[in-house]
Parts: sequence; C-alpha cells; structure tokens
Amino acid sequence: MDPAVITLAVLAVVSFLFITEIIPMAVTAVSAAVTLGLCGVLTSKEVFSGFSNSTVVLFGGMFVVGAAMMETGLAQTVGRFVIKKVGIRERPLMVALMLVTIFMSAFASNTGSVACLMPMVIGICVSAKLPSAPLLMALAVAANTGCNLTMVGTPPNMLANAALENAGFAPFGFFEFAIIGAPLCLGCLIYTVYLAPKILPKNQAKMMGIAQMKIPEGSIRGQIQALLILAVVVAGLIIGIPGVSPSMMAVIGALLCILTRTITEKQAYDGIDWVTIFLFAGMLPLATALDKTGAGQMVADFVVELMGSNPSEMTIMAVLFLLSCGLTQFMPNTATAALLIPIGLSISKHLGVSPYAVTMAVTIAASSSFATPVATPPNTLIMTPGNLHFKDYLIFGLPLCLISFVMCVFIVPWAWPFR
Repeated sequence: MDPAVITLAVLAVVSFLFITEIIPMAVTAVSAAVTLGLCGVLTSKEVFSGFSNSTVVLFGGMFVVGAAMMETGLAQTVGRFVIKKVGIRERPLMVALMLVTIFMSAFASNTGSVACLMPMVIGICVSAKLPSAPLLMALAVAANTGCNLTMVGTPPNMLANAALENAGFAPFGFFEFAIIGAPLCLGCLIYTVYLAPKILPKNQAKMMGIAQMKIPEGSIRGQIQALLILAVVVAGLIIGIPGVSPSMMAVIGALLCILTRTITEKQAYDGIDWVTIFLFAGMLPLATALDKTGAGQMVADFVVELMGSNPSEMTIMAVLFLLSCGLTQFMPNTATAALLIPIGLSISKHLGVSPYAVTMAVTIAASSSFATPVATPPNTLIMTPGNLHFKDYLIFGLPLCLISFVMCVFIVPWAWPFR
C-alpha cells in the first residue's frame, strides 16, 4: 500500500481516538508512531526520534525547574504576591497573565514562556482556590497569539520572510506582523477572558508529579535559589546565548536545581509530566510521515484543486488559511508553514497577484493552533495540570480559529493589497 495512504489512515484513526479518548492519548500517540514503523513508512530511528527532539528535551528541563518552584514554595509565594496586587477575581488575574505571556512570546519561545509561567499559574490557582483550566488555557492562548507580533516570535514568521526573499521579494518588517497580530491578540484576549470561565471545566489544579502532594512552604534560601535559576533560564530563553539552544538552557536550569540541592534527584524525576513527554514525542513521527510520504502535500493539492482553475484572490486566501489552520492542529506549525507557503507563492505568481496577503494568511493560520492538545507544545503542556480533555480544546479552540480567520479575511487584504 502507498505510504501516503497508510499515513493518512493512521492520522484518521489517531484523530478518532483523540476525540473519543477510548485509550489514553499518550498511548495513542506512541502507538501511531510504532504502527508507522511496522508498516515500513518510518525507520526505527524515525519512530523514536521524538524522544530526542529538542522541544521534548525543553519540556523535561522546564518540568524540573517548575518542580523546584513548587517544592520550595516559590510558586505559592509568587501567587500570593500577584493575588495581593491584582486580587482574587479570576478575570483580572487572567488579563494580567495574558498580557505578560503575550509580551514574552513576542520575543521568546512560546513553549518556553508557558513552561516558565505555568508553575506560577498553578501556584496562583492553589493560593486563590481558583479552577486551573481557565487560567492555564489563557496562558496557552496568549502564547499562541503573542508569537504573531514579531518576526522572531515563531518559526513560521521567519519561514515566510525566507520564502519571500528566495522568491525575490522584500521580506516583512520585524514588527510588520503586528498589523494582524495585535488585533488578533486583543480579540483572543477578550474571547478568553469572558468565555474561558464559562466553557472550561471547574477542576482544581492537578499538579505535576511531586506537586500532586501537599506542597511545602520551603525555606527562604530554597526559594531564592529557585528564583535565581528561573531568572537565568528565562533570560537565556528571551535574550539568547550564542551556542546555547533553548533546550540546552532548560537542561542547564534542571541541572542547577539538583547541583545546588534546591530539590533532590527524586523530586526532579517525579516533577516531570511523563504523559506530556510521551504524547508529544509520539506525535512528532506522525508529522514526519506526513511530510516524508507526501501525505500532507496530497491534502494540500486536493484542496487547491477544489478551488477551480480561476479562483478569486479572496477565495485563495480563505482556502489556504483554512487548509493551513486545519493541518496545524495535527502537524507542527513550522511544518505546516513550510508545506503551504511555497504553494501560496506559486499560486500568487500564476495569477499575477501580490504574494504578501497569501503568505501572511498561511503564516497566521499556521500559528492558530487552538483546537487540539497536540497542535502546539503550549497546548500539550497545560493538558495534565488543567485536567483538560480533547473535547475541551475543540469546543474552546474552534471559535478562536474562527476569530483568526475573520480577522485575516478583513485585515490582511487591507494591509497587503492583492494588486
């Protein structure tokens, strides 16, 4: 059987199992990778490549740093401070949290931003006795929209500029993405602040690993050490150190937590959310198969053919947005952008229209990763501590995708005319 067909069949089964949760999602993800290996679609090395992926390593390192914040009581201390300044009302807390996250994600990894802030958010939920799902979802939404403000906020933005330059066009400016990114952040913030407390579960925070136990207050010395380690890691993620990748920075932070005896080795291991690790590591090989076999290209070509031989500019932008947004719910946004941006450029060249509107629509859509827990690492990170299920992401995330679509349809052609 054609490897592309096998890959699409596996994707369909995985989607069904994710929605129904008949078996645990992490088991589904790893089973999908193993199935692709048994069918000869992927090599043994590719099947398990997700466990050595830099993002998965970043997860592990930041889980340990987060465990240090929990065990020393730093998260609770920060939580009480924020509550003292903002109050215990859920919506003002949500607004403050989202604004901070949006700013961080504009210049640093959205995954790193969520990993850094999540322990503090859980601490706030515990201190204020608030349900964790709305605040954690707000954290993920802010990270997924804030990255659209600058060229370096997310890899698809940089891919868009590289593709434009290779095609002989001037790239987007550093803050030019904010023309669509800023309204998108505002729209998603308003939607989240008003509807997250109503739509999402009211469960109390489910702590990761050791944090499921009663969290000790810890010593002042331990809290200072945890704070300094966190500051070093955050600074490294935001500023960037030559030769030091984000994943390496997270591992350095994890090692410092143990070497300085801020937490014990056992506490570090217990602090890692292994469900998240296996879920994300299992889905990465499926994304590899979609790219390697051409299955993703098949989906893209099929949708483009449906547009007809002479589609309008708005139809092209709308269809490519919907295709990009759909694929990015199961593929990494970088892979989605890499797949569809060249197609958009080819179509714009064929029709003799400006490539900027099409490229921007695909880029923004690729980062509209709201509707599944595997769409983007921030979504995966919050799933366990927020007691969230696949259907929660689907119900809450689809309107966010719609907001992104509507804003693109109205703002993109105005800011970057087709002709």
